[in-house]
Amino acid sequence: MHEPPTREQAVARAWDMLAGGPAVWWADGPPVALPDRVGAVVQTSGSTGGAKRVVLSRDALRHAAESSLERLGRPTHWHLALPPHYVAGLMVLARTHAAGGPPPRLVAPDLHDLAPTGQGDAISLVPTQLHRALRDPATAAKLTSFEAVLIGGAALAPGLRTEAREAGINVVHTYGMSETCGGCVFDGVPLPGVTVDLVPDERARSGGRVALAGPMLFDGYLDRRGVVEPGTVDGRFLTSDRGRWEDARLVIDGRLDDVVITGGVNVDLALVRAAVARHDEAAAVLAVDDEEWGSRIVLFSGIADLERWRELLAHELPREALPRQLVDVAELPRTAGGKPDRAALLRLAAR
Repeated sequence: MHEPPTREQAVARAWDMLAGGPAVWWADGPPVALPDRVGAVVQTSGSTGGAKRVVLSRDALRHAAESSLERLGRPTHWHLALPPHYVAGLMVLARTHAAGGPPPRLVAPDLHDLAPTGQGDAISLVPTQLHRALRDPATAAKLTSFEAVLIGGAALAPGLRTEAREAGINVVHTYGMSETCGGCVFDGVPLPGVTVDLVPDERARSGGRVALAGPMLFDGYLDRRGVVEPGTVDGRFLTSDRGRWEDARLVIDGRLDDVVITGGVNVDLALVRAAVARHDEAAAVLAVDDEEWGSRIVLFSGIADLERWRELLAHELPREALPRQLVDVAELPRTAGGKPDRAALLRLAAR
């Protein structure tokens, strides 16, 4: 994708594809010839480095859209506030088309021009957009009239979800990725046709590694030779996430590589993030290699006082889990899809 399309261009191309037109190519490098069954080639966010080109069939996109509409009660008026050339935005278009409604209304990322119709409105956002909307009473009031406000792309802090629910916003937390045509688990419950397995893994605190199966899965990864390499094992996509079942709902505990060894002790960064979020929901936590400690826990926050942070967190975390470095950031760097940009954060830590 040498020049990213404008939103209007991307919407027009995707709408044409959904109606049976040519596949859309939203990845780096020149397009290559692909079978007619392919609907889109999208690129993963690359938030951890090493973006991949994901091949999505028309059938997978159609099933993902239909199954989500079945769960949501088939809202008909979708509003697009995400980049349409990433999977979350593409799926807003796919759901709109599957519902038989008009193309989605284009909305600015800051939602200042949000205009609900009052007739089956729905929108898909990332947590940062929801956080900012809740700071603007007028925008928050508009979101209360939506039948569904899908939140995905990153973990949804419990405090943010509670705040939204108390404001009267019908938040639906989605879990999925480019390889599954976006969200395929809503509020911890797999969509129709989706199977979730937990594969035993010693890095999982409880439960196991999340494996996803169903007709919403991608065809594979497109390599530099133009060959589609399989991305599943025995029909399942093995994610990099740890999960467990709680009251028949899937709970994501964090990434498999979130369990790090620092000072000879295993530390789960998901637990550190949860403790940090109780004081600053906009903060991030990562680990970097360290000659002395093995891994050094780094906190990224606009609250620039490491000793104060360590004092706060000492009441909730063991000493080994306390951050040893603080990077002062007024706002986290994010990918175009709204996820915290892990690669950019690691560069900041190295500086």
